[in-house]
Amino acid sequence: MVAPKKINYEESRLKRLEENKKRMEELKLTALAQSLRTASSPKPSPMKKVKRTPRKPLDLSAVRRSNRVADKPPASYKEVPIEPLGRRRSYGKSARDLSNRVYASHEDREYASERAEELHSSLQPDFPSFVKPMLQSHVSGGFWLGLPVHFCKSHLPKRDEIMTLVDEDGDEWQTKYLPRKTGLSGGWKGFAEDHKLVDGDALVFQLIKLTVFKVYIIRVNQAEDGDEA
Repeated sequence: MVAPKKINYEESRLKRLEENKKRMEELKLTALAQSLRTASSPKPSPMKKVKRTPRKPLDLSAVRRSNRVADKPPASYKEVPIEPLGRRRSYGKSARDLSNRVYASHEDREYASERAEELHSSLQPDFPSFVKPMLQSHVSGGFWLGLPVHFCKSHLPKRDEIMTLVDEDGDEWQTKYLPRKTGLSGGWKGFAEDHKLVDGDALVFQLIKLTVFKVYIIRVNQAEDGDEA
């Protein structure tokens, strides 16, 4: 009983395979599968045949710049000494020869300061004043004049201002006052040179207006009976 069933099954299976084969031939599925297999096979990439140009090393000195500034010269970040506010820059002039400086003796310096204090005490108290002995740094080289800190905080402007210096003849000089440094910068050099100030001279500054100083000069080498006292 079992053997005939097995034979019938094999016959039925072979019969179905033959029928499926005939259908595939009728529909040309075999040729279609062959064409798809051929079309799907990978082709060599054309990029592999292209010879690549060696890449140049990156120039780190060139910085990518915006189109807005492309036509302008590149910025330089080299450190440059900053010129103090109010001081004029000199061009093409050789450095000053400071080897011939003459320093006042201690006795002459004290004598000029004493005479300046006498003049200071005789001025009207309604106008604040102070005595400033001259040093080499005030009259040569840097030409910077530091003022008494307490006087600046009490009487002078709180921001950068142009101060006028008036000498005993009524002539005026414009100077730059820097409150953060409590001193005179630009313009002080012209006053010092025009009045031939030297080390040891003593000056009396009298504030007659908010931005105006009356300046009295006591010469270190001036006789006691001089006219400027």
